Amino acid sequence: MYLSLVKATFNIKEQDYKVDISKPIDLSIPLQANGENPNAWYISEPEIKPVQLDGWIGKVSEGAAVNFNNIAFNPHSHGTHTECVGHITKDFYSVNKALKTFFFLAEVISVIPEERGEDRVITAIQLKQLLNKKRPEAVVIRTRPNPVTKKNKNYDYTNWPYLEEAAAMYLRDIGVNHLLIDLPSVDKEKDEGALLAHRAFWNYPKETRHDATITEFIYVSNKTKDGCYLLNLQIAPFENDASPSKPILYEIL
Repeated sequence: MYLSLVKATFNIKEQDYKVDISKPIDLSIPLQANGENPNAWYISEPEIKPVQLDGWIGKVSEGAAVNFNNIAFNPHSHGTHTECVGHITKDFYSVNKALKTFFFLAEVISVIPEERGEDRVITAIQLKQLLNKKRPEAVVIRTRPNPVTKKNKNYDYTNWPYLEEAAAMYLRDIGVNHLLIDLPSVDKEKDEGALLAHRAFWNYPKETRHDATITEFIYVSNKTKDGCYLLNLQIAPFENDASPSKPILYEIL
């Protein structure tokens, strides 16, 4: 990698890609301790509160020298997060160990889910058409319509759109290792624990892809065009099946 003040060249699979690092496109949704935070899976909003200990309150406005907060949240429920196969296994696997490199070529695609009765489904046929024989390392799926209210929506009992099993299998089979989507889950809200898209993408339990990740609860602005980008996928170093994450796109010059 060769750095200038604002531009960098990344060599990925023996090909150079130049980006302007001063113009990041942030796909993450900030975590807030209020009703503006997005939410799913039927639990209350996150909490960010000052420590109280022996009469001391960790808040400068209350007389402390520093702000000193505890934070309680669930990465799957409360915003942008990246998960590994440990999300669905009896054995423990950590996303902090699954994600070992952090820059990938990513294809952004926009999909209008297909209506099937009361469901809205992202199909393998749609993905094949949109990717048009491309085989990127990462795929970023923006669902249409795409209102900014996705960033603070409560998804409980909404039956959000989801990937059909064949769509997840298709992405796996063409070598996509990192799947990002603007929904709480790649699977149906209520599927009795089948988790067909998760299982198919990770190829679990036959030949499990331990280095593959799924990132959910992103938001892709309407200003961002479909196409190829450099993705920087960063997580907090939690030893857990999932971690809050901050995926950043860079336009390729």
